[in-house]
Parts: sequence; C-alpha cells; structure tokens
Amino acid sequence: QVQLVESEGGLVQAGGSLRLSCAASVHTFSRYAMGWFRRAPGKDPDVVAAISGSGGSTYYADSVKGRFTTSRDNAKNTVYLQMNSLKPEDTAVYYCNAGRIFGSHYSPYDYWGQGTQVTVSL
Repeated sequence: QVQLVESEGGLVQAGGSLRLSCAASVHTFSRYAMGWFRRAPGKDPDVVAAISGSGGSTYYADSVKGRFTTSRDNAKNTVYLQMNSLKPEDTAVYYCNAGRIFGSHYSPYDYWGQGTQVTVSL
C-alpha cells in the first residue's frame, strides 16, 4: 500500500509560480515512478509530468514543458512539482500518483493523492 498526501495548492496570478509536494508513506519509495496528473473542469485527467524512481529521468506533457519541473527526494519520500509561468489554462485539480514507466510512457498504479486545487487568475 502506498499512501500519498499532497500539499495545498492555491490561487496565483498568471505568470506566477507555485510548488506542490507529495509525501509518500511507503518503505520502498524509490521503487516507484511518480506522476503528476491534473483534471480541469469538464475534462479527463491528463498526466503532466513523471519522474523515474531514481529521479534520473523526467517526462513532461508538451503543454507544460519548459514551465513545470518535477523532482524527488527519496530520503524524504517526497516528490515535487515546481510550476512556473502559470497560465489560466493550468487551472485544475492536481493529483500525484505512484506508478511505473515503460520507455517514455507513464502507467499509473491505483495510488493517488487526495488532489489539490490550483487556480490561476488573469
């Protein structure tokens, strides 16, 4: 079992920055790749970033490439999502997930954080 607890999101103006964290309660955290998903109103959730268990490989959706950075600290069982140059279209509920990576494809396990709202205003 993997329990994931996300930090609070928030309201930020366009162009601003926000960092999310996700703490995992599991003894083998480094065995899991971690992904960040977001669900915008009326849309299906999409993966926006993923990171391998070692942290050596990262993947990003085209919509956030160059603006978002994911990282992890395996000693702290925590993964981060640094979001810069935020846009109104980044408004969504963000979820962290534990899963695995095949090639460049992230496959989620059914371990999810509780979700946190990020709202970007004009």
